[in-house]
Amino acid sequence: MSLTQYKKKRSFKKTPEPEGKKKSSSKSNLKFVVQKHDATNLHYDFRLEMEGVLKSWAVPKGPSLNPDDKRLAMMVEDHPYDYRTFEGTIPAGNYGAGTVMVWDEGSYDAMGFDDKPAKEQEKILLAELKKGDLKIVLHGEKVKGAFALVKIKGRGENAWLLIKKKDDEASSSDITKKDKSVKTKRSLAQIAKDTGGEIKKKAPAQKAKKAPQLLDESEEHAEKKKLRK
Repeated sequence: MSLTQYKKKRSFKKTPEPEGKKKSSSKSNLKFVVQKHDATNLHYDFRLEMEGVLKSWAVPKGPSLNPDDKRLAMMVEDHPYDYRTFEGTIPAGNYGAGTVMVWDEGSYDAMGFDDKPAKEQEKILLAELKKGDLKIVLHGEKVKGAFALVKIKGRGENAWLLIKKKDDEASSSDITKKDKSVKTKRSLAQIAKDTGGEIKKKAPAQKAKKAPQLLDESEEHAEKKKLRK
């Protein structure tokens, strides 16, 4: 598939992001990556290898292992295959400026067709993508098991839902709390520090306001005397 839109949005003299020259070298399985992206709004980029590129969705709340959670996933432009290993900071003034972490990565299969060669699985996946109902099984360190990517009708071309299927990997635990890179074991703040990015501080917790207390009669009388002095 064409990377025209990806390249049009970026100046590679100003951003360390890959230009897309490296192609997939593995014929045995398809790859996926989830990148945590601290841009204007913190989100997760969910990317699946197909046709030599990464089909990509921005997931604001990140993936969930809970089948009851339906995560909004906005489809964005295809990214180059070598983007799956990109970790660093996109400088201010560039498209998508902010720090990027390789939050999870691994291989994946077309659900029910894991015995087929990768090329055959890819054809099945592309057909499902076109229909707006993609069924996959992820083999990552954090994100595991069967998932569905379902296009939302009546919400435009780009709105999808990422939903965990009920299987042995389903869980109610919040996997986004596992916030270190699977590639370098660094936090977003450490990656930002190492690559010239902005180290964002957490907002200080606000103190709870005390409810006004009513004075009893003796205290009220004393306060009135003070005011008269």
